[in-house]
Formats: sequence, C-alpha cells, structure tokens
Amino acid sequence: MTTPTPDLPRLTRSTPIAPEASGPRVRPTGVGIVHLGWGAFHRAHQAIYTEDAMAETGDLSWGILGDVERSPQVRDAVRPQDGLYTVLTVGLDEHGHTVRSARVVGSVVDVAYPGEETPRLLAAIAAPTTHVVTLTVTEKGYARRPDGRLDVEQAAADIALLAAEEAAGDADVSAAAPATTAMGLLVRGLAARRRAGGAPVTVLSCDNMPENGRVLRGVVDELVDAALPGEAGAALRSYLEESTTFPGSMVDRITPAATPDVLDQVAAAIGARDEAGIVAEPFRQWVIEDRFAGPRPAWERVGAELVPDVVPWENAKLRLLNGTHSVLAYAGRLAGHATLAEAVTDPAIASHARAFMVDDALPTLTPPAGADLLAYGEELLVRFANPATGHTTRQVSTDGTQKIPFRWGEAVAWNLEQGRVPDGVAYGLAAWSEFVRRAVRDGVDLGDPAGAERLTATVHEVGEDRPEDAARALVATPGLLPGDAGTDDRLVDAVLAHVRDLTQAGDGLL
Repeated sequence: MTTPTPDLPRLTRSTPIAPEASGPRVRPTGVGIVHLGWGAFHRAHQAIYTEDAMAETGDLSWGILGDVERSPQVRDAVRPQDGLYTVLTVGLDEHGHTVRSARVVGSVVDVAYPGEETPRLLAAIAAPTTHVVTLTVTEKGYARRPDGRLDVEQAAADIALLAAEEAAGDADVSAAAPATTAMGLLVRGLAARRRAGGAPVTVLSCDNMPENGRVLRGVVDELVDAALPGEAGAALRSYLEESTTFPGSMVDRITPAATPDVLDQVAAAIGARDEAGIVAEPFRQWVIEDRFAGPRPAWERVGAELVPDVVPWENAKLRLLNGTHSVLAYAGRLAGHATLAEAVTDPAIASHARAFMVDDALPTLTPPAGADLLAYGEELLVRFANPATGHTTRQVSTDGTQKIPFRWGEAVAWNLEQGRVPDGVAYGLAAWSEFVRRAVRDGVDLGDPAGAERLTATVHEVGEDRPEDAARALVATPGLLPGDAGTDDRLVDAVLAHVRDLTQAGDGLL
C-alpha cells in the first residue's frame, strides 16, 4: 500500500499535477450529454471517449452532467474538484512487470444526486442543447421483474409523478419531486423535454444486457403506459416514436471499485488528492449501433466502432467476458480468492472457466465481421489475470439473479437443445448455489437485492446444511434459466456432481 498524502492539495482545474500525469485535455463549454448512473465504469470509459472526441474535433459542447443514483457521496467527492478525476491505468508489460499511467479527465461538467437535485437533472434532459442521454445503471437499475416486465411497484412513485406532471402540462420542472428510480428519472425527463418543445434526443444504454437498447425502450414504453394509459399518453408516445431513438451498444473495460489504496496511488501519481479517482485496465472497447436522433460526439474518430447491428458484439462480450467473470467470481469466493486474478490462476477453477468459454459459450455465437472470437476469449483470460486491477470476486458476484439469465442462459438453452450438457455452466451454477447456501447459512450478504428474499427462503425451506437439495431448488428458481432448463435432469445431475466436488474441497466462503 502506498503512503497516504493528506497534505497534498485537492485536485481542481487550477491545481498543478505531476509532469508524469496527463490531462485534462479539454474544458467543456456546456452540457451536451446527461449520463445516468455516473460511476467508476462511466468515468473510465464513455467519459474518456467523449473527452478525446472533443479534443479531436475542437467541439467543446459535449460536456457531461452525471447522475449519481445511490447516494450524494460521489457528488460530494467530485464537485469540489470542478468535475475532474483521475483514471489510473494499470497493466503488465511483456515481462510481467506492472506499468502505470495517470490521466486527469476533463469531460465532466458536474454531477448531481437525484435525491436532492432531480429538478436540475430533469431540466438538463429537457434542454435542447442536450442531444444524448447515456446510461450505466446496471441490470437492476431497469426496474424490471424477473420476467422482464416493468416492476410497477418499484416505480410507483415515479409513475404517479409522471402522470401528475403530464396532466399539469408545465414545462417548468424547478419544483419537481425527487425521482426514486433511474427509469422514472429518464421518462420524466423525456416528458419534460416534450413539454419544453420536443427536440430530438438519443437515449443510449451502455449496460451489460443483450439488446440493451430494445430493453430500455420497452421499459420506457411500459412506464408511460402505466402512468398515462390510452389518450392521456398519446402526445408523449408520439414524441418517443418520432423524435427519440434507443440504439444499443457494447462496452468493455475492466474497472474495479475504487479503494483507499487506489486513491493513495492516484495521489502519488498526480501529486494531488483526488477523492473520485479510479483504476482500470489498459483495454477498452465501445461498439455503438449507428442510430442517432440528432448530433453526437465524433466517438468513431477516437476508437469507438459505429455499426448497423451491435447484437453480435453484445452477445460475444456478455457470454465470453461477463459469463466467464461470473463463473470465476462464485468459484473464487468458495475457494477464498479475493480477486478474479487469483481465481483465474487457480488451476482447479481455470479449467472450468475455460470449458465454459470455449465449449459452452463460443459455439452459441455468430462472430461479428472481422472478429476472431477464440482469440478474443484467450485475450480475456490474460486480462483477467492482471493482478493490478484488483477486480474483486465479491464485486462481480453481486446481483446473481439479474445477471445469470443474460450471462449463462443462452449457453444453457443452446447446448441442451443440441443434446449436450454444458458442463462449464453446470459448474458455474453449482458454485453459485453453494455461494448462496453458505451465505444464507453464515449470514453473509448475498449482494442481490432483487433475489435475496426469495433465495434465502429457498435455502431455509430445504435446509442450510443440505447442499444438493439447495442446489436443486435454487437452480429451478423461476426466471433464472430459460424455459424448463432449471429442472432438466441432464443439467441438474451435472450441477449436483459439481456441488459434491465443491463441498468435498471445503466449506468456506470469502
């Protein structure tokens, strides 16, 4: 761990930074993008592409206003820094030595917390100078039930507020009540935009879900229907159809949660205190469906790929990267590994992760034009083994009931249909079920708000000390796997065999 440096000045636009660090490259002249879910990933990914695009073209109108969903803590960290923060890129050279570089990013104008600043966020979404709304709110931020439909109960407050705001017909949102969900904030902002004149806007999901643009549009439509049935919502529906697009995208960069040690490393690298600094791997990728309602940054000039169909890229990333991530995370936690790098270099786990990637997931994919998916998969294993990023098994193992359907579901369905048992998935499911059983037994947080109550009840019903019975019941959880795969004897038998091996290897949990 590096030595803390509390005596250093706070990072601001007037603070000198160490000559070894770079940036910021630009100072935006206004807000052109509102980003919902302003967290570490956005800081390491879209915000950098946007800064580079502004620097490349000289168009400084694409500043970002970020929405921090969970608490004002991130806002309070970055606002005193004039929107600046540092990305510490950490990789390994050809000799296995750690290589670091620090970059101060300047594309963010400010961030806002909806619990206290919903009017500001709604006004920004409604402003004609805003042309793009982007999202990284994670799967659970879409307020959906396990069947994929809008969770009306979760979004009830925003549904009622949307109905009242549309009935009032006032473009002034200065007194708007706080949004309680990201989806509610988005739709209320789009409705305010229509009332303010209806300038076209692009809403771009950057979350790890198949066909994320289509999913987002579906949730938006359902929320409008719930708040404004029939003719009451005709004007808003027409605006969404004629002036709004929801392209899909695929994003990739390993960005672990920041720790006090990361902030100390950042301070040492830039010569200033940065309370919003993060660490990330060198690799980054962004593939975007080229379907915009209006202007956008020139992202394609700085490395992003604009394509007519992003689904093949989404599927490859979700199944190979994210799917393998989840296998490593659950098995790693059972083996006592704190990081993915530790898990992927454990031979007992790595063989199953490779089996999932190569044998189960790869055959289900249609390679995007020009892509070598086998080489991509091999590169992923190298990236996962980078110990410098500190990507934790605890972080990746969260929200299992929300992630598993997307990450493992297609591999299960396709292989069973071909008459083959996907053994890598079976191992992953066994590791997940054992993680759930042991966590419930030991009182450890499952990190799965959407599924915790149901999973806990399942384990209690079958018995906390009955691994195979727990696995059988958990794998059959409605919505976890497609169709009746969760009760398919071939898959269940393979899962139970791995459960027996895992319990014989130990009974702990990180």
